[in-house]
Amino acid sequence: MRVGLIVNPIAGMGGRVALKGTDGVVEEAIKRGARPVAPELVKLFLRELSTYPEARRIEFITGPGPLGEDILREFNFPYDVIRHREIGYRLVDGIRIPDTTPEDTKELARRMVGKVELLLFAGGDGTARDVVDAVDRKLPILGIPTGVKMYSGVFATSPEDAAKLLVEFLRGRAGLEEREVRDIDEESYRHDEVRARTYEKAIVPVVETLVQGSKEGIPLDEEEELEAMTEAVAEEILENDGIYFLGSGSTIKRIKDRLGIDGTLLGVDVVEVMDGKVRLLVKDATEKDLLRFADKDPKIVVTVIGGLNFLFGRGNQQFSAEVLRHIPKENILVVATPSKIANGAIRVYTGDPEVDARLRGYLRVRVSPWRERVVRVL
Repeated sequence: MRVGLIVNPIAGMGGRVALKGTDGVVEEAIKRGARPVAPELVKLFLRELSTYPEARRIEFITGPGPLGEDILREFNFPYDVIRHREIGYRLVDGIRIPDTTPEDTKELARRMVGKVELLLFAGGDGTARDVVDAVDRKLPILGIPTGVKMYSGVFATSPEDAAKLLVEFLRGRAGLEEREVRDIDEESYRHDEVRARTYEKAIVPVVETLVQGSKEGIPLDEEEELEAMTEAVAEEILENDGIYFLGSGSTIKRIKDRLGIDGTLLGVDVVEVMDGKVRLLVKDATEKDLLRFADKDPKIVVTVIGGLNFLFGRGNQQFSAEVLRHIPKENILVVATPSKIANGAIRVYTGDPEVDARLRGYLRVRVSPWRERVVRVL
């Protein structure tokens, strides 16, 4: 089976440094300390794939250099390269960055139509949009999640699960479904405005446990109870002194508003509570900011992303494996409406198997002012 592989080499660099995306801001991300993350995540995918006998049936078609060739060269898979142009590089603060653009993704995807049976791409929602622009519904696609925002329903739940899904596709056990590609304006997103819509639909191989859904909003019938719940949580925070990492999303933003701080909607904020008073220490914190307070026994307050069922690993990469390694599981307070945990499970993915394993098991989730549910963490 011939499988396409296109890597967006700068995808995900903006996550840990609180840029909420990388499109158009790679230089700023590097200045804040970001490093490429997509190549290592694609290697996780290929290592997992290498463990299956069926993988010997795969021949990849990929892009030149950082668009796929450089990574495949380290593995034993046969592959051909579409050399649509020469890829150059530039140095930004000592980091070598390829001069790739969305047009590279689109051109490679167009050239793969009719040559592959499945097109894999590594990136986020922006890369998904570029791929679907190029191929429409002429062949199935599947995203290896390496971006910051991955709110579309075309992504595997992890790079390793992308490998498992590809194997199931080879075995004929994956059904094909139409899934949404979500379009979110990154510039507005960085300014705490969510402008999202269904951009297009794509054909995706699906095994339900291996592919995520699309991001969903809060149902109207849960709004009133959500208000009461976030008020109760804010009151409890005020009664317990300490450092708090307040996560992203509209649910946590309501708690921030109740605490009277000028917090972000889509970022992580660090606050200190002392004698019933709240002080905002860091607004829109980066991974490095969180690590500064990691030895002060901080508590994390987060929600679940509706539809995606992710607690960590989608849109809040500031909570990296390095940060979470310092936080006891009992210091994580999860607040969510019942619809967000309707299937009884939530997911984490930091890219560090040891940290992910420590978080797995069961967590209590606050679902109302007076009620918690025990939810399985996958």
